Amino acid sequence: MDVSLLIRQRLSEVGLDQKDLAAAAQVTESYISQLLGRKKAPPAPGRTDIYEKLERVLRVPVGELSRLADVQRRAEIKKKAAEPPTPLFKDCRDLILRKCEPHSRDEVRRIFEKDPFGELERLVTQKILDVAQGVAREELRNEAWLRALAEHSERSFEQVRVAMLEFLDTDIFQVSLESCVSFLHPMIDSWDIDLRSFGMEVVLNKRLGPGGVKRFEFVERSPERPPEMEPGFERFLRDASLSGNATEEEIEFLRRLKFSGRRPSALYYYRELQNLRDPLHFPDSPADGGVR
Repeated sequence: MDVSLLIRQRLSEVGLDQKDLAAAAQVTESYISQLLGRKKAPPAPGRTDIYEKLERVLRVPVGELSRLADVQRRAEIKKKAAEPPTPLFKDCRDLILRKCEPHSRDEVRRIFEKDPFGELERLVTQKILDVAQGVAREELRNEAWLRALAEHSERSFEQVRVAMLEFLDTDIFQVSLESCVSFLHPMIDSWDIDLRSFGMEVVLNKRLGPGGVKRFEFVERSPERPPEMEPGFERFLRDASLSGNATEEEIEFLRRLKFSGRRPSALYYYRELQNLRDPLHFPDSPADGGVR
């Protein structure tokens, strides 16, 4: 059984129709119709804001719809995995380029056109999408924010709720013109990128995007070398008479001890272990032999 079939069955059993369900979930009747007709994929399993409302009105056990959605969406992902990625709609790319700062726009456009949906275009689109989706998730249950977004995009509250379902589930390979118009356009004021370092700055609409500016830096770092083990600590670990009953937590504590030039012996670590276990040294901690 899938999400659509279960919803249809429960609608019949509780004596409701699609209009009732749309009103309860605060979405359009058209969306419910497409969901039941399998023309729309079910919302992501984590979308409790929609599933809780549906389950309540349909009298379905909590979590049942999201469980079925997870199974259904995993099967769909497997089908799409073998398909090659397709470039963005031209209108989506044009919208993203219009938001680029003027001093960078021409050069970025040349790169986009030379290498359609190449590394730079995917990087820029992914970061812009990440920012917009992050704000949308934070404001998901904020009805005032949703209504402000609806007003800004000249759409009804229910239409924005439907668009939100698809927007939060999309990725750079599936982002639609609907998502660009409904979310990326009103939420993103501008963006810029340093083509030498690939650092990005995304400026949000102050009315719709708390935080104002998001910055991303890509910095090359050398791998950190693990600290060398003190010879005395190594001997302490090998000598079962000294460390045999030490817990993992105690050993980790002893491992992190630092010394400036001096080299402690195995006996030092044994005595430090006893100090850790002495309740007189830690009067506020339980005397159970472990490090707190």
